[in-house]
Amino acid sequence: MAIVGVQWGDEGKGKVVDLLAERADMVIRFQGGNNAGHTIVRGDEKWKFHLIPSGILYAGKACVIGNGVVIDPHVLTDEIDGLRPRGADVGGLTISANAHLIMPYHLMLDHAGEAKLGKLQIGTTKRGIGPCYADKAARLGIRVQDMLDEKILKKKIAAALEPKRLSLRPFAKDPRLDLQAMTDEYLTYGHRLEQFIADTASLVQRALDDSRLVVFEGAQATMLDIDHGTYPFVTSSNPVAGAACIGAGVGPRDIHEVWGVAKAYATRVGAGPFPTELDDEIGEEMRQRGGEFGTTTGRPRRTGWMDLVALRYAARLNSLSGLVITKLDVFSGFGTIKVCTRYRGAEGATFDTFPYHQTVLHHVEAEYLELPGWTEDISDCRSESELPQNARDYLRFLADFVGVPVVLVGVGAGRDQVIWGDGVGESFGALAGAA
Repeated sequence: MAIVGVQWGDEGKGKVVDLLAERADMVIRFQGGNNAGHTIVRGDEKWKFHLIPSGILYAGKACVIGNGVVIDPHVLTDEIDGLRPRGADVGGLTISANAHLIMPYHLMLDHAGEAKLGKLQIGTTKRGIGPCYADKAARLGIRVQDMLDEKILKKKIAAALEPKRLSLRPFAKDPRLDLQAMTDEYLTYGHRLEQFIADTASLVQRALDDSRLVVFEGAQATMLDIDHGTYPFVTSSNPVAGAACIGAGVGPRDIHEVWGVAKAYATRVGAGPFPTELDDEIGEEMRQRGGEFGTTTGRPRRTGWMDLVALRYAARLNSLSGLVITKLDVFSGFGTIKVCTRYRGAEGATFDTFPYHQTVLHHVEAEYLELPGWTEDISDCRSESELPQNARDYLRFLADFVGVPVVLVGVGAGRDQVIWGDGVGESFGALAGAA
């Protein structure tokens, strides 16, 4: 199964993966870096993950960081060290030897690049993700396996630094750029992480050959995809389901189910077009009720109504078999709920499908359909029949418009505050039973 975000990120994928991981045999993260953050609430405890797959809270569960991920070893070792004192078992963690490493100069270049853009900033998390993926594409990347060979590591760092001399001139005196110091630092990380490093593609393939249930965990979301998202205001990788094959080392026919996670409304972090954005008291109420502040950055998220034009586009790109709607409880007490069903362009043209042209998208306005809300508190509902009729009608409208059944609904932050849809038995239940 692949679990992907189908909006602009922060949809609650971590919670969904955590729920599925209980019955899965392996969870593998296939793209992105520590620019992502997944929050899981268990009882009174809140867990925040940036690189480690959400299934790590199950003792001994096989949790894999795939080759498509870019890894800051400082962040990863801190995350491991933070889990152990809280009783989490990291024995099931493995890291792809082919995953690329975020280096100190990637962080510097990210900061400098955003500063240079000024008002045109993309809104990156400044974690070095983009420059790391750029080096990967330029074949100047440093991989996890390189930390285990001092000679290769030093040569590769020197080769990667050479074309960056001019860009790094403002940081010339920064001790982090010293070749030997950088080599020694990453060799130390290599010694610390060596027990986790493996040929993860073979591990995943073996699990699939044995009919095990593997959950592919995506970060960010479809509308931030570098090819299919709102470019250039996107992330530097492909968060769509197809990238699970590349980032984990499996074939397309190895993925049988794709679930897309969306909030009952929409949010976005950073710059870029957001047709349904609400810059008013309703948007602020959504932000406060939903706790819409970034797991990684703490930045307040932009909020807006559900965008069904974008959601239907994402459903097609990912070939969704199931739709997960989170934070439905945020709407309790709303008299009416709006959903965007099409866009209107600057010259009056209407768009029922997502416009490909950047200039068009930046100037569209959302056209809304109003649906009746509900006043009841739904946080204790555990079946669809317990939901108010208007809440059920809202879910049904979303499913019908997108053409994908709702398989899971979130009605609160707790992992037990969910409603499993009627269609889930034929999809996840069948897969888990077979595994």
